[in-house]
Amino acid sequence: MAVPDFQSFFKPLLDLAVDGKVHSIQEAREYIASQFKLSEEEMNEMLPSGTQTRFDNRVAWTKSYFVQAKLLKSPKRGYFEITDRGRELHAQGHERIDKKILSQYSEFVEFTTPKLGGSASGDIDTVEGATPEEVLEQAYLNIRNDLAISILEKIKENSPKFFENLVVDLMVAIGYGGSRSDAGKSVGQSGDEGIDGIIKEDRLGLDVIYLQAKRWEGTVGRPEIQKFVGALHGKRAKKGVFITTGQFSKEAHEYVQTIDPKVILIDGRNLAEYMIDFSLGTATFASYEIKRMDTDYFVEE
Repeated sequence: MAVPDFQSFFKPLLDLAVDGKVHSIQEAREYIASQFKLSEEEMNEMLPSGTQTRFDNRVAWTKSYFVQAKLLKSPKRGYFEITDRGRELHAQGHERIDKKILSQYSEFVEFTTPKLGGSASGDIDTVEGATPEEVLEQAYLNIRNDLAISILEKIKENSPKFFENLVVDLMVAIGYGGSRSDAGKSVGQSGDEGIDGIIKEDRLGLDVIYLQAKRWEGTVGRPEIQKFVGALHGKRAKKGVFITTGQFSKEAHEYVQTIDPKVILIDGRNLAEYMIDFSLGTATFASYEIKRMDTDYFVEE
């Protein structure tokens, strides 16, 4: 038999996790393979890109969907355990679980909703009249979204020193701070799971940017930003960047729109997106060209 579609893996994965133990993704692979009695040849079938087996890819996406739906949680990378919501779903006794069932959870809907033309249209599988380009675009967005989530999880697993170096690398990748060594000298005063410092805006150092980074889990509110702005005033700085692994409150965002100096807020999701855009901690493993017909070529003189 061919490797089943990844929605067929939903129910077996939940069956495995319902014992409440922490399981590894490798355990999930072995359990699901045994449930479908997959042969070694089927298990080793590769994706067209040749970068991963089809089976491993589908198990990974199953786990990712369940985490986004809050049915599973990841105590550490490569492991998972069931949540109360996951137990409730299992207790409902579904013979098969698919994306339609997962759509009862708002977190899952938000994760899988495409932003075609800037509007939410539902899962791409259910969008009537979607073009092949739109389907491909949504697949790209889903992969990018999952990558951003994984990057942020990995950042939080590492030390404050790693986060300090990451922020320096990011600023240099974006184009600030001059050289890596110059930026590293300017930034590095540790404090409360974050870093503070001054970094050059350009290689000549014609202006500087005051930088503060907080490796937080929760929400950074307006009071923290006000403290940062106070520090900027104390240094007579005109520009500042506040980076956190958490998120900023609505009041914090509104506050920075009304003040001078100029302050840019970068939350955990933005941080991960920048890392993807500037190839920091990420690598391209496959690329696809979309070509259209050059109608001018077919015009006879």
